[in-house]
Amino acid sequence: MQIAQHTVVTMTYTLTDDQGQVLDQADAAQPFAYLHGADNIIPGLEKQLAGKQANDSLVVTVAPAEAYGEYDERMTQQVPRSMFEGVPEEQIFAGAEFHAQTGAGNQTIRIAAVDANSVTIDANHPLAGVALTFDVTILNVRAASAEEVAHGHAHGEGGHHHH
Repeated sequence: MQIAQHTVVTMTYTLTDDQGQVLDQADAAQPFAYLHGADNIIPGLEKQLAGKQANDSLVVTVAPAEAYGEYDERMTQQVPRSMFEGVPEEQIFAGAEFHAQTGAGNQTIRIAAVDANSVTIDANHPLAGVALTFDVTILNVRAASAEEVAHGHAHGEGGHHHH
């Protein structure tokens, strides 16, 4: 069966950035499963997987525009350190992440820099502006159940489990 709309794909992958650093992976012991056509994975990878089938292997490099977007300087902001009043000092460091309510909803914000009076925050996705390379092996392709289509994600092994 070929990967198409409303199929559940089970695969292994290794994800690397443009420096070849491994960012994420799923192996045969714990494969990754997703519902194709439901925006469960980045658009650039989903496009390249369409039409593939079990046992196919491919290496796909996805440009930032089809992954997590280009890096946008406007999404960084310097705020007074007083905005972090009540936050323990050891939690305020470059690289720390926190959740914030923004105009775009609940967002993960990263601290980019800290000095005596201010904190620079960055709302870009950590992988914004990064070309991503996926080394993928398709293990299985099957038709999605009506329930999976309704829920918008894969269930069962490697997929989402309801408790």
